[in-house]
Amino acid sequence: MLDYENKYQEKIIAGVDEVGRGSLAGPVVCACVIMPLDEDKIIEGINDSKKLSEKRREELYPKIIERTLDYSIVEIDEKTIDKINILNATKLGMKRAVENLKIKPDIVLTDAVKIDIETSQENIIKGDAKSYNIASASILAKVYRDRLMKELSPKYPQYNFSRHKGYGTKEHIEILKLHGKCELHRETFIKKIIK
Repeated sequence: MLDYENKYQEKIIAGVDEVGRGSLAGPVVCACVIMPLDEDKIIEGINDSKKLSEKRREELYPKIIERTLDYSIVEIDEKTIDKINILNATKLGMKRAVENLKIKPDIVLTDAVKIDIETSQENIIKGDAKSYNIASASILAKVYRDRLMKELSPKYPQYNFSRHKGYGTKEHIEILKLHGKCELHRETFIKKIIK
């Protein structure tokens, strides 16, 4: 997980990632982190958020917040996603997450996506499974977004957002067909489900 970090020794390295790109409802959430790389500050168990259980992500989240030198979390809402498309919304969120850092990184590692920033960047395929900083960002984004969808769930009880977090599960699609959409749904994502 530290090969890319070791490649840029002596530089300030940030990792950025997104969560919720394929969701039918709710925002895409982007996080950017600058993690300390001293041996005694490395957090054991950091990995791509998709490979970790919810319980493990929740355990790692406060450790990342506590250890990070700087971090930023940005939401891009469903209306913006519908307006500019999911790829552009993701790029916008990642750009804002980098720009919101108080510490200016020398290099930004991204999970495959090239973003419009002045800072040097390396776009790594499956970066959230290869870079410590990107994986840390993916955990922050995932926990933040899951918590947000759980908080929103009581406002829209018939949709069970706390269970599927807005993703296109069988349950969610059946609910959509039964109840139609709510304001959290991405019109461009559900138009084939709700004719």
